[in-house]
Amino acid sequence: MQSNIRAPFAENQPEGVEGMPRMKKLKLICMGICLLAFCCFLLAVESGMFRLLSLSDSEKLILISQIPSKTKYLLDAASAKITVNGKPTEFKQLKVFSIIQVKVDLHKASKNGIGIDGTATEIRISNPERTK
Repeated sequence: MQSNIRAPFAENQPEGVEGMPRMKKLKLICMGICLLAFCCFLLAVESGMFRLLSLSDSEKLILISQIPSKTKYLLDAASAKITVNGKPTEFKQLKVFSIIQVKVDLHKASKNGIGIDGTATEIRISNPERTK
């Protein structure tokens, strides 16, 4: 014969579906959401090798494509730090190069009525020394 006697604290403890306390489930869900938000934040900044397709001198916009996937981005490069072999250079000097390394902050925006995919924060070009 089983008795239906319960401890007084058992009724006050909210239990989840699988026997896990609700507060513990809530903490796990909140931690999961925070982890997901942090991962999305990390994915917004992208860095890698890109092919330089086009330049706009007046607006300082660049059109680039990711080398392996050929995904195209139109970026604002007005405030980008541009270096060639570690030395600072001007925006106009980018016309000479076709492969560049770009650190990209992806976000949809508009600049003077033009829809852009983000901003280029750093543009690096490693031009190997040629020996004759």
